[in-house]
Amino acid sequence: MSQDRGTGMIPVANVLDAFLKRTETFRWRTALAAAVLGSSVLVGSTASATGSAFISSVSASPPPSGAAQLCRQYSWACAHKASVTMSSSQELRLVKEINNRVNRSTREVTDQRQYKTREFWALPTSLGGDCEDFALLKKRDLIKAGIDPRKLLLATVLDSRRNAHAVLVYRSSQGDLVLDNLTNRIKPWNATRYLFLRMQDPNQPRNWVGVYGRS
Repeated sequence: MSQDRGTGMIPVANVLDAFLKRTETFRWRTALAAAVLGSSVLVGSTASATGSAFISSVSASPPPSGAAQLCRQYSWACAHKASVTMSSSQELRLVKEINNRVNRSTREVTDQRQYKTREFWALPTSLGGDCEDFALLKKRDLIKAGIDPRKLLLATVLDSRRNAHAVLVYRSSQGDLVLDNLTNRIKPWNATRYLFLRMQDPNQPRNWVGVYGRS
């Protein structure tokens, strides 16, 4: 990822964080981020990490509002110690298998319908779940299968229609791959056509970092 220090990505991140902190919901925050990133503030700055196999962080960021209590609710969601060592090919086989299984077996249902609130991060119920619930279930099952939790990072994005969305990022040896409930195809992050906003910090998953990267 090329970074033009003269145009200053960090100031852009600071502007975004200021907007994000003032708003109350995940959808408002992502909409505001899209507006800022699409504005002339970004002209002349290379905020895209399209040329990088790994998502680059810009600055520390608060978690999405629905994920504020995630570590208390699910300790494994913020774990950072591996329990098993396996080869890259073994890991990728498990990632594909679990991604397909969760997508196939979990029904899509909104938080508004289940919890009468706009955003609530939780494992899917018997009714199903929405995008972040799919991502959480995949992360839990992959950790149980022995994959290093530091390689499994929850992330928030704007999808190709610029709607708020959440995915699970698998940090493979070759680059960041995206596990998405909208498709069974696992893609490199920079092939998703998503606008990445924030992600769990791989070094300390209870913290989040702003990434603000276009794919």
